[in-house]
Amino acid sequence: MPVTEQHTLPAFQRLLLWREKHITERQFLLLLSFIVGILTALAALLLKWLIHLIQGLLTEHFTSTDANYLYLVYPVVGILLSGWFVRHIVRDDISHGITKILYAISRRQARIKRHNIWSSMIASSLTIGFGGSVGAEAPIVLTGSAIGSNLGSLFRLDRRGLMLLVGCGGAGAIAGIFKAPITGFVFAIEVLMLDLTMYSMLPLLISSVTAGTLSYLALGMESSFHFNLDNPFEMERIPYVILLGIACGLVSLYFTRAMNRTESIFAKLKSPYSKLLLGGGILSVLIFLFPPLYGEGYNTIELLINGASNAEWDSVLDNSLFYGSDNMLIFYLSCIVLTKVFASSATNGGGGCGGTFAPALFLGCVFGFVFSHFSNDFALTPHLPEKNFALLGMAGVMSGVMHAPLTGVFLIAELTGGYNLFLPLLMVSVSSYLTIILFEPHSIYTMRLAKKGELITHHKDRAILTLMSMESVIEKDFSVVRPEMDLGELVKIISQSHRNIFPVVDSEGVLVGIVTLDDIRNIMFRQELYHRFRVGKLMTAVVPHLYSSDNMEQVMKTFDTTGAWNLPVVDTSGKYLGFVSKSKIFNTYRDVLVQFSEE
Repeated sequence: MPVTEQHTLPAFQRLLLWREKHITERQFLLLLSFIVGILTALAALLLKWLIHLIQGLLTEHFTSTDANYLYLVYPVVGILLSGWFVRHIVRDDISHGITKILYAISRRQARIKRHNIWSSMIASSLTIGFGGSVGAEAPIVLTGSAIGSNLGSLFRLDRRGLMLLVGCGGAGAIAGIFKAPITGFVFAIEVLMLDLTMYSMLPLLISSVTAGTLSYLALGMESSFHFNLDNPFEMERIPYVILLGIACGLVSLYFTRAMNRTESIFAKLKSPYSKLLLGGGILSVLIFLFPPLYGEGYNTIELLINGASNAEWDSVLDNSLFYGSDNMLIFYLSCIVLTKVFASSATNGGGGCGGTFAPALFLGCVFGFVFSHFSNDFALTPHLPEKNFALLGMAGVMSGVMHAPLTGVFLIAELTGGYNLFLPLLMVSVSSYLTIILFEPHSIYTMRLAKKGELITHHKDRAILTLMSMESVIEKDFSVVRPEMDLGELVKIISQSHRNIFPVVDSEGVLVGIVTLDDIRNIMFRQELYHRFRVGKLMTAVVPHLYSSDNMEQVMKTFDTTGAWNLPVVDTSGKYLGFVSKSKIFNTYRDVLVQFSEE
């Protein structure tokens, strides 16, 4: 382009042209991953500050020796404000943040709506700050991925670059909010299903390390949760660690299924005020009875993994009707284990915004503590350090709920600095994961997409098929004929076509059959028969077909079961849309594979 023409372009377009000329795609992607790391860390810090600010203003005057009746009010107000904000300001569904990211990767060319950069932060800060029993991690991951997606779109990256920046945003968000750069990197690979290649590894690491470093600079070098290892791991505890892992897998199964069933009940309610009434009522009562369910629950985690005596652990009962009933600690915490899932479901179902990251950590910590404390009280096992087992429980339930054992291990190690428990963390995480996959093959984030065939996995063939769409393989250059046409008219159409298959449709465009050259080869040159035979008599009336809504895995199964090489495609009303051929699928598959696998 001549220099004079370049000067007439807008400044940003000139910047794009300069970048394309002087900076390679690879170098620019590394630069963007660094910027994404900075922006996601700032977003994570802002969200944490907003939540703590609101919580501090609302609860600083609460007494620890008596029930606080404002627990009945705050959560409902939070859900009301969040729901109003989503319905009237955002006007879009922003729930199930990580599921939305996975859907964007598989079905939306890795493009996430721009409002997700800020909408999830505001809605979740209102929800959690007022006591919603959910976590801020899924909203901030959606925020981070939206930052990566929109930054990549701004600079016109291709689909592969966008997908990687979405992963960089998710990795940076986890690293920033938890001060856990390794966890952010592993999370992008294990949960967001990005392939670990040389192309993806360095940008993910840059975003994670950048976000984690900024978080350390802002919040200090200490781990998010203070933890002192008073009782080093002993090999004789291995059976009980594995048993805890199996139990955590079952708790994860309970949490996942109860969450889905409870959310399905809320989904049947059409009015947002009905949802608010039901969700707010359940949440308020549960928080009033069990104040540790208020908000993310990180104060309770801090207490259980740092307490060294019953006197310290009994402070969990503060602010509740159970204050002073020290002999009811295990019963109290067991009730929390059972009810946490309903508090979280009621929060989101009632109109709030939050994720399951923090609930899984909270639930695992409480369950690990109950498991060890109960065993010690009744001398069922050698002494099991409650602090250690609370920590292990966090990794176990996190691994089970997310189907991500490495994420669970590294998250707990980085959150607490508990690297000396790395071996038991691995044991409990793997045991939990192996237990839950016997019953649930997909995580709480992926099961909705897996049922629709819209989930990208590390299985290369399935991932490629997921990235393909019916629109990319359907062919529409087939000549259409009608059942009332005679053989002469059909032969004339055949002479002008380069295909050997002819869809037969009625006056409303509904597919009623097909005619192939083989069906009429023996009579097509006998002119005396041209007006004697109609297409309706020559066609194959009942043919296997595909629906436009079918995903590519279903398409391939239909080809396998029918043995066909070409299949017609119709919509839900039966109207003809085109044909899909195996050769077209194979060619498209090869093109996507090259893009998907290129280093």
